[in-house]
Amino acid sequence: MNTIFRKSMLSVAGLAFAGGVFAGPIAAHANPVDAKPAAVAVQTTAPKPQGDQSHIDLNGEQTANAKAIIAATKKAGLPERAAVISIATSLQESKLENLGHLGDANDHDSLGLFQQRPTSGWGTPEQITNPEYSTTAFLKGLKQVDGWQDMPLTDAAQTVQVSAYPDAYAQWEQQATDLVAHNWNS
Repeated sequence: MNTIFRKSMLSVAGLAFAGGVFAGPIAAHANPVDAKPAAVAVQTTAPKPQGDQSHIDLNGEQTANAKAIIAATKKAGLPERAAVISIATSLQESKLENLGHLGDANDHDSLGLFQQRPTSGWGTPEQITNPEYSTTAFLKGLKQVDGWQDMPLTDAAQTVQVSAYPDAYAQWEQQATDLVAHNWNS
């Protein structure tokens, strides 16, 4: 079992255990009237970004791609957190540029906003370079990650992407959060 995957699984197991230990006793003694507001507060509080944050100025195409990711996330019925993870992932993978084949500079056959690979089953080159399709494919993978809503962004993204740089996604969390906050209701 590869070390990164094992560490990710141990992290998820630790989060699940900690969640059960801390939420279990509180939930067992909670007043049902008080339970709903507490749950809402937990669900709407986004985790604080980890580590040093990066930021790039976006051009019109990159902004349109961020909006396309948000639209696809909303269409999939997922919350803002899913859009934040998706945008941060795309910022790391392509700087929100819908990349086609880059010749010798290409990382294998990686394409699109998320640098997905046709040979890895993400879809055809035409599908992968469609922002709605590639976002939906990423979100499908994200939904298969147990507890993605509560884990650090970089862990959720890495579990879907299986990158050689597993911690790189965290640096984009603040910019992704700001983009989603600014564009979610527009």
